[in-house]
Amino acid sequence: MQQIDSSFTALPLRELANAALSRARELGCTHADLRVERLRTQNISLRDARLESATDGEDAGLAVRVVHEGTWGFAAGMALTTDEAGRLAEQAVAVARVSAAINTDPVEMAPEPAYPDATYISAYEIDPFTVSDPDKIALLVDWSERLMSADGVEHVQSGVMLAKDQKFYADLSGTSTIQQRVRVHPQLTAVAVDRSSGAFETMRTLAAPAARGWEYLTGDLVDWAGELAEIPELLREKIKAPSVQAGRYDLIVDPSNLFLTIHESIGHATELDRALGYEAAYAGTSFATIDKLGKLQYGSPLMNVTGDRNDEYGLASIGYDDEGVAAQQWDIVKDGVLVGYQLDRNMARLKGFGRSNGCAFADSPGHVPVQRMANVSLQPAPDGPSTEEMIAGVERGIYVVGDKSWSIDMQRYNFQFTGQRFYKIESGRLAGQLRDVAYQATTTDFWGSMSVVGGPSTYVLGGAFNCGKAQPGQVAAVSHGCPSALFDGVNILNTVTEGGR
Repeated sequence: MQQIDSSFTALPLRELANAALSRARELGCTHADLRVERLRTQNISLRDARLESATDGEDAGLAVRVVHEGTWGFAAGMALTTDEAGRLAEQAVAVARVSAAINTDPVEMAPEPAYPDATYISAYEIDPFTVSDPDKIALLVDWSERLMSADGVEHVQSGVMLAKDQKFYADLSGTSTIQQRVRVHPQLTAVAVDRSSGAFETMRTLAAPAARGWEYLTGDLVDWAGELAEIPELLREKIKAPSVQAGRYDLIVDPSNLFLTIHESIGHATELDRALGYEAAYAGTSFATIDKLGKLQYGSPLMNVTGDRNDEYGLASIGYDDEGVAAQQWDIVKDGVLVGYQLDRNMARLKGFGRSNGCAFADSPGHVPVQRMANVSLQPAPDGPSTEEMIAGVERGIYVVGDKSWSIDMQRYNFQFTGQRFYKIESGRLAGQLRDVAYQATTTDFWGSMSVVGGPSTYVLGGAFNCGKAQPGQVAAVSHGCPSALFDGVNILNTVTEGGR
């Protein structure tokens, strides 16, 4: 069993909480919370098996947030002293008093039980920050050299992003939690160049970032050797592949691509603050407005999407959010119909949801918690087919693997996505790769065209380290699980033609 780092638990966490919360109570706050956080990050990058950069970062501090006479107040600092904690409580109340003049929606927090002395540690075996930098670099060099030794591979970019955070939270209701989470994201990209035409193509590993430790890179959780051996041949095939003929095709989307479509067209669209118009930064508002709850046919009856803060290896998994709400799983889309949103305590109370589902999160002690995405996942069909069985049932189609670029409008409605590689399907068989492919649809048309959902054997947890939101901007990691799925008659674009080339 992992333990919270002693260097964090040795901090005067209780004393800081008592100082901040007692002062907030004296000043008449109806809600107050304190967060003490420490976030450590590391990024290592190699180009052609040579170290390009290695950076370490640490962000530590404390924050106090209050509700005073129905208005939010917030203040943050770096000095972990009781005097500073008390001063920040006073500053947060001062901010609330100034802000009250422009506050049109008095803040009320949805109720939540108290959780005194609660602890959460994410599921990992080897803390990546206990592994030496030379060992980390040596592994990336080995992987890079395997790719570079293959015919046709001109360049290789490799790297790993690591994160470890600790957070102490306490509020006036009696909740106090301490949490520790670890995340890893290894990635390799091979580049091939066609000397005759000057064209180049890339191929990237498909293994997703995960809430795991260093064992993700060195154990048997991912077949790294097999994937690295496969990439050069896939890349050679891709660079010689024919350009796609635009038109409508049945589309089988692998989880390594579909997770991103879920993120953009469901994850962001069902954040309640976007649906209500309170948030528009980075990703716009949402077509899935509150009046459509329980009515909107989001997709086919095969579509069942959950929000989940409990998934064992999910990047957005927690024990308790930044408002003291316990992690939960809930329905967002049920049998194709919009039935839920992602909520924080204020949004939940504002629209009568009764309870938050634990989606308040701040990415650092210097930022105020905002409503952030849970692990939003498309559920597999219990008796659904394998990917190979799906392919066998398609007469004319395309199979897409891996994510690449995307574009979606500010209502999360009109979109197009590309991928790492696309395969032509003819008479139930894969008939070689295609190039220059993008699929285009509206959110409801795309999910409405889903005619087959893969079984549990096809389910994979994808995700990203870098989901952006809010002003000032915040970044959060999030996972999206999904099976392979078949979509009928999807519009396929030729990206070269669309680009006027």
